[in-house]
Amino acid sequence: MAWQWESTVIAMVAFGILYFLLNKYAFGPLFSIMEQRRQLVLEQMNTAESSRKQAEAQMAEQKAALDQARKEAYSIIEQARTTSTKTADDIVQTAKAEATRLKDDALKDIESEKNKAIAALRTEVGGISVKIASKIIEKQIDEQSQEQLVNQYLKEVGSK
Repeated sequence: MAWQWESTVIAMVAFGILYFLLNKYAFGPLFSIMEQRRQLVLEQMNTAESSRKQAEAQMAEQKAALDQARKEAYSIIEQARTTSTKTADDIVQTAKAEATRLKDDALKDIESEKNKAIAALRTEVGGISVKIASKIIEKQIDEQSQEQLVNQYLKEVGSK
């Protein structure tokens, strides 16, 4: 096989024409589309980065709001606990005061009833003493009979 230089020149000219046509009609639009795609990808990456930063900022805000809500909840719980303790203490104090008042009233009633009973007993003992004295005077008995009579009336007073 012999090398033919005409074929090589024709092939080179054909390659040059093909390169010129491809460069003018194919590579230009292809590179343009690739550049547009590159710009689109860059915009999407920038948008994604911006969205990520916004999401992080919102997450930080939400964490801060959640922490604030927790603090408020704890303060409300603590305030309710304090209020309930105070209310319980007030109820206990009121109950103690009422119990003391009722006890004092009961002691006064007991003292009053005791005084009435003593007064009634004195009246009754006075009446019995008068009866004993009148019976002793009526009978004018000896000492032994008088002692029996006193014991009998004391037993009557004791049974009442």
